[in-house]
Formats: sequence, C-alpha cells, structure tokens
Amino acid sequence: MREYEDELLKKGITLVAGVDEVGRGPLIGPVVTAAVILPKGYQNDEINDSKKLTEKKREKLYDIIMKDAVDVSIGICSEKEIDNINILEATKKAMKEAINGLKTKPEHVLIDAVKLDINIPATSIIKGDAKSISIAAASIIAKVYRDRLLIEMDKEYPMYNLAKNKGYGTKTHIEALNKYGPCKYHRLTFEPVKTIHANLVNKEKLK
Repeated sequence: MREYEDELLKKGITLVAGVDEVGRGPLIGPVVTAAVILPKGYQNDEINDSKKLTEKKREKLYDIIMKDAVDVSIGICSEKEIDNINILEATKKAMKEAINGLKTKPEHVLIDAVKLDINIPATSIIKGDAKSISIAAASIIAKVYRDRLLIEMDKEYPMYNLAKNKGYGTKTHIEALNKYGPCKYHRLTFEPVKTIHANLVNKEKLK
C-alpha cells in the first residue's frame, strides 16, 4: 500500500495527498471527495479500500486518520450540480475542491482513477484505493462523511431507507420511489429516478 508513496519519498517528496470519491453510483445525495496528506512514512496495516472494510472498522479508522493526518479536506458536489454537469464532471469538481481546501499544499497528488487538470504534479491510479495508503485513507474519510449525510437525510425521508442503503438503488429504495416519487435530494438524471419523475410530471399534466 506504500509503493507509490515510497517511490515519491525516494525523490524527496514527502507531502503527498491521496484523493478519492464516494457516491458516483447512488440515486440520491451528493458525490463526496476527500484529500488526505499522511505523515512521511506513515504506516497502518488496517487502512484499505473503504469498500473492503466494515462500517464499524471505517468509523474507527476515520477517527485515527483525522487524528494522525497532516491535513484532511472534503469536497462536495450536490445532486443538483450532478444533474447539471454530469457525475464525472461533478466528481472532478469535488476532487479539485478537496485539494484546494488543504491548508498544507501537497507536492504531489495521487488520485483514484480520475485525471485532473491541476497545477500540482499528479498520478492517476486505477483501483488506487487498493494500491495507495493515501488514496485508501481518502476513501475512508469520504465514505464515512457521505454515510453520515445519508443518515441525516434518512431522518427527513425515512421511507427510502437511506440509513441502510446509503442511497443505492436497492429493491426497497426503488419501491419507495415508485410509491412516493423522488425527494429534493434525488438525482433526476439517474435511472430509474428519471423515468419515475417524468411519469409523475406527466400525470400532473393530465389532471
């Protein structure tokens, strides 16, 4: 998990930011990104791709990373922006926001999969959250942060079961969409939200 960081360290580069996103696939809510700068030579064998960790383990590691990191920054792009500019552009925008939000300027940025147009040397790594400790740390921060947002949304709209499905298109989520229609947080350009919303609009017009 330190291969990329150690290569940079050999070149004298110690301030490395890992960047990752969470929430490209869900039907509801924002896409959330995190940029994390870990201390030089930092090692924690428990840090891994957030998708491979239990919720309990992510919560524990979130607190450890927040305490140990040199710097952490969050970037958010709302569901409205996702609908306006598409999910890839929204992800890039949120990633740039996270990088720009760092108080400590990184010397190099390691990014999970996405290529960014930024004025800092950067490396895009496919499946980076499983290959770089910095990106994995960012994936944990972004995942826990977004999950907490969805738990708050669930209090407002309990019918969609968001605290459990975290906005993904599960059977209960789709059933609730068909019954109640989308709420203000749903992504109206994502299927099946798009079709369900269009059908409701057409029904209103026919009244």
